[in-house]
Amino acid sequence: MKKLINDPQTVVAESLEGFGAAHPDVVAIHSDPWFVTRAGGATAGKVGLVSGGGSGHEPLHGGFVGVGMLDAAVPGAMFTSPTPDQIAPALQAADAGAGVLAIVKNYTGDVLNFEMAAEVADDTSVRTVVVNDDVAVEDSLYTAGRRGVAGTVAVEKIAGAAAERGDDLDAVVAVAEKVIANVRSMGVALTACTVPHAGKPSFDLPDDEIEIGIGIHGEPGRRRIPLAGADEITEMLLTPVADDLGLTGGEKVLLFVNGMGGTPASELYVVYRRARALLEERGVEVTRSLVGNYVTSLEMQGASVTVLRLDDELTALWDAPVHTTALRW
Repeated sequence: MKKLINDPQTVVAESLEGFGAAHPDVVAIHSDPWFVTRAGGATAGKVGLVSGGGSGHEPLHGGFVGVGMLDAAVPGAMFTSPTPDQIAPALQAADAGAGVLAIVKNYTGDVLNFEMAAEVADDTSVRTVVVNDDVAVEDSLYTAGRRGVAGTVAVEKIAGAAAERGDDLDAVVAVAEKVIANVRSMGVALTACTVPHAGKPSFDLPDDEIEIGIGIHGEPGRRRIPLAGADEITEMLLTPVADDLGLTGGEKVLLFVNGMGGTPASELYVVYRRARALLEERGVEVTRSLVGNYVTSLEMQGASVTVLRLDDELTALWDAPVHTTALRW
């Protein structure tokens, strides 16, 4: 195992220290317990947004703390849910008098720990939405039902914009649920990743095979197949996503090609090229795009394709200003 770390037990803390030192104008890092907030704190009267999950998926979630997105993020150990005693103070820090929305990816540990934290977060009104955009499998190793993956970025961005414009808690929840109902994803792994404290790849994948439908923790996908060309792989990802959404001609979408951490941008754009063409063949118009490493799995080589059905409201909220370390316009 070759990694730029000092000790597997301290890598998350040291990474957070570096993250905070590099971006003091955007984020503030809190320790004992560890969580991230906006540098200026919560905005009075605004609905607070909090998300979190295991580390190793950066820039998710700390990279999305800032104006227009999250108010706080809670990083667990590598690929491990944050604990309730981490989450509760983050919920309280994000509470500026209008309540808090917790955006939770559908993994059993995340869901349970956020629920427990909401119960003990004193004097904080907390609502929760669960992101479950992965069409690859249901009831995988870490979850009951569909996993939450790259579609989480769209939920955090659009719900964050709704909160920023002054929507109340019920309205922000409704927007978040609207995104969840209209976003789907599917991913592929070309290689496994190595969790620092494990010291070996998280699963075995021969050099001449790929895993279609992989999860962001290395969970098994739909099937393992021989390595194929990028266009063929992209069609295996895009087709079930579009079919599950029931996309029809004339609809408008956001197309998001996400890297798993070890795939160069040049390859992600090859995937985007084919995914866009496949959507256009269906008569679907791609009006917004995002390409890059936003929901990673350490150094895993691979990518995911996410499609979000858009209307005028969701488009305007996606376009609204955002200022985080990972997303900014």
